This record gives sequence, C-alpha cells and structure tokens, in this order.
Amino acid sequence: MPLQALHPEYGKAQYLEIISAFKNAGFNVLSEKRPPGTDITFYAKKIIIQIDSLLKLGIPANHITVVGISKGGYIAQVTSTLLANTDVNFVFIGSYRSQDLTTMPDINFCGNILNIYERSDEFGVSALDRKKSSKLKVKRFREIELNTALKHGFLFRPLKEWIVPVTMWAKRKYDLSSIISKN
Repeated sequence: MPLQALHPEYGKAQYLEIISAFKNAGFNVLSEKRPPGTDITFYAKKIIIQIDSLLKLGIPANHITVVGISKGGYIAQVTSTLLANTDVNFVFIGSYRSQDLTTMPDINFCGNILNIYERSDEFGVSALDRKKSSKLKVKRFREIELNTALKHGFLFRPLKEWIVPVTMWAKRKYDLSSIISKN
C-alpha cells in the first residue's frame, strides 16, 4: 500500500503531514511505514532496540516518546510492556477496545501513558481498566476522549485535538488539564 493511500471511508492518510507536525514541534522523529501483516511483538522488539540505542547515547528515558496510532498503538503497548521502563513516555491513539483485556492479556502498561481515543471510533474506549490490571508500574496515566465524529478517520490527519496533547506529553508537560477541557 502506498504511503498515503486512500481509505474508502476516511480518505487519504496524511502520514507525512503528521510526521511533519512533530518535526515542526522540534522533535527528532524516527518513523517508518511498516508492511501490512507486521507481527506486533517482533516490531515492538525492533523499537526497543532503537530505544536502548538512544539510552546508551545518554538520552534521558523521559525524553523518549513512543507514539502509536491504530495498529501502531498496539505495537506501542507491547513495547511499553517489554521495555518495562517507568520513565519512557508512551502515547496510544485509537488503539484500545474493552475486549483487549481478554484477547491480549499479556499487555501491561509501563511508563508515562497517554491514551487518546475518539468517542465515535470502535477503538474509542477508555484504557483505564488496562492500566488498573497492569502488573508493571505506570508512573503517569492520562486519557483524552475526543468527539470529532470522524470515527477511526480522526487519526488520518494531524488534528490539533491530538497533535497538541502528544506534543505536550513528549515535552514532559504531563498536566494536560488546560487542553482536556477544550476537547
């Protein structure tokens, strides 16, 4: 599938524009388009190798943020579990359903967790139950429920409703109360 393929319901995935939004916010972004059918655990282990390399370079763990959208959010959740580093920041976007507690029982959140979901999306539920059931330490946990009515399509474009909180979280501005009330 091309990098910015058309989805029949949601239109063009603005992947490059999303990456640009984070680069424009001053971040060094490591990102790649993973192939269809990617094994979640295999890919999470690949991300952990990248994180370990950054840590060995002396980059503080809380200056590293793993952002996962849709299936990438599940990869980020597994990365959080396997890495088990309480200082790394994670943002899961449009990637949690209530049944995940039973269908994916081995996921345990760890670190500074921000979960963003859209009320009209089938992946639009709170992950608070996952946080409560996690066997690893969750240092910080916040959630933002959006109400754009765009279903899963909300993550196809760099909407300020989710780009801004992700940027704040990555900059270690964990108190999102000033923007949560506006969403």
